[in-house]
Amino acid sequence: MKIVRLNEDEKKKILDELQKRSHSGNDEITKSVADIIETVRANGDSAIFDYTKRFDGASVDKSNFVVSENEIKEAYSLVPDRLCEIIRKSIANIRSFHEKQLRQSWFEADNGIILGQRVLPLETVGLYVPGGKAAYPSSVLMNVIPAKVAGVKNIQIATPVGRDGRISPNTLVAANEAGADIIYKMGGAQAIAAFAYGTESVKKVDKICGPGNIYVALAKKAVYGSVSIDSIAGPSEILVLADDTAKPSYVAADLLSQAEHDEMASAILVTTSKKLADEVVSEIENFMKKLERKDIISRSIEDYCYIIIADDMKDAVDITNEIASEHLEIITKDPFDTMTYIKNAGAIFLGEYSSEPLGDYYAGPNHVLPTNGTARFFSPLSVDDFIKKSSIISYSKDALHSVYGDIAYFATAEGLTAHANSINVRFEEDK
Repeated sequence: MKIVRLNEDEKKKILDELQKRSHSGNDEITKSVADIIETVRANGDSAIFDYTKRFDGASVDKSNFVVSENEIKEAYSLVPDRLCEIIRKSIANIRSFHEKQLRQSWFEADNGIILGQRVLPLETVGLYVPGGKAAYPSSVLMNVIPAKVAGVKNIQIATPVGRDGRISPNTLVAANEAGADIIYKMGGAQAIAAFAYGTESVKKVDKICGPGNIYVALAKKAVYGSVSIDSIAGPSEILVLADDTAKPSYVAADLLSQAEHDEMASAILVTTSKKLADEVVSEIENFMKKLERKDIISRSIEDYCYIIIADDMKDAVDITNEIASEHLEIITKDPFDTMTYIKNAGAIFLGEYSSEPLGDYYAGPNHVLPTNGTARFFSPLSVDDFIKKSSIISYSKDALHSVYGDIAYFATAEGLTAHANSINVRFEEDK
């Protein structure tokens, strides 16, 4: 793991390296994704079935494309009772947190003027659940629950199928417990295309959410505009901001918790303590001897993981804000005070007992978070992602009469005389 002393040159180098993890700029994959999307638009279900055979090695047709009730029942027989109970506890926490985000329609009336905002849920959403290197039932919960809380009526899930024609039982149980309406055996860019444009079997959606590989990310980018999307999620990342009070084993364990996601994951420690930095390196080496995904972790550590030593906490906070990490842990003497200086982070974990996996699985806040520095302007997935808002405007004749001259004058100043006429015509009789 690279240890660097913070200065302007090192900061620029690190920020440039982290940006290389972005999904943009791969022309070959972009073209491949575009071809897949157009093929699905033209050929519908048959294209989905062909791509599933080609990419996943599974035979899927109209008879088994949609997960059946029997498959869900079988999944429950394969998932330990304890995991089912934990999933239900997690759902309760996630629902409780997201219910606090609910918005209500509002109206106000005064002197013949009624203004307001009408809040409605989206009708249909498509949620993508990865199924390649690992299955993520936790991501099922984080996408389905806020959609359910928002009031979405039709929640569709797409997830890649194994060569045996099956989907991870954990994923199926999580989807059923959360309240998904239909689960399709499809993955990759072809699933995104099916959601965006519809097929004989897949209903076109209003919005696509959920993480995926580079093909999924670029497909979401390509269909944006035809449908809404949540974000172009990049590889996972964590930044731990710590001083000399932090326990090295905790910091090392938390860094590795994200490095195991994939080879492009980023794990960064920013600290004012050289002693802590050295001890964290030692702890990482110890943990690596017993972790299962050590090959993935090793590649991540080699390419995108850093220990940054800052001269003082102000410099440490500044680089933390510039990196704008997806996950930020603050393990300092007074983490709540340190937090007040943080401007950019997807989710903030305070104190040594608020490890990042707490947010991934159980606490309640959403774990679908902005990556690649986009926490500067994006927010976590929330109920807001599954609603739409309409403005309400109603003026009586008297209310409009008192201002129509101003409106017509403004429209004329923009050269839009038809706009002005639309207002003036209502009072020609008065003249």
